[in-house]
Amino acid sequence: MPKKPPLPFSKGFAAAMLTLAALSATALEFRSAAEHGAVFYDAPSDKAKKLFVVSRGYPVEVLIDNKDWLRVRDQSGALAWVSRASLSPRRTVVVTAQKCGVHAMPDAKSALLFNAERNVVFELIEAGKSGWVKVKHRDGAVGYARIEEVWGV
Repeated sequence: MPKKPPLPFSKGFAAAMLTLAALSATALEFRSAAEHGAVFYDAPSDKAKKLFVVSRGYPVEVLIDNKDWLRVRDQSGALAWVSRASLSPRRTVVVTAQKCGVHAMPDAKSALLFNAERNVVFELIEAGKSGWVKVKHRDGAVGYARIEEVWGV
């Protein structure tokens, strides 16, 4: 009986590639703190060590959904667990640049409406228009920010 020719890659390599494809196919899920003083813990329990507290609207990326608890990452890369009830599906972004110009249109040549400093939180109105996001400030001002100047998209 003739031997089968060896496969050009191993089964482990194939499994790794399938996992990578599955991860890249999943959409990022972002949420925001539903209340002022949302507490983030080092384990999925309110008896766990408190790591930090955030204000209402602060965006986080959901990494793991564990029924009543979510494993999240914030814009600094910090990982924590938070109660599902402490988060809202409302989408927000936070300014990561020293200064973020908010323009009237998704174009750097359009009128500059205002500048926002680092850590200002905006409501996300629309994402991904040619490198721009449409945002709303808490005072009601609406405009466009460069996607690389905010986090949470």
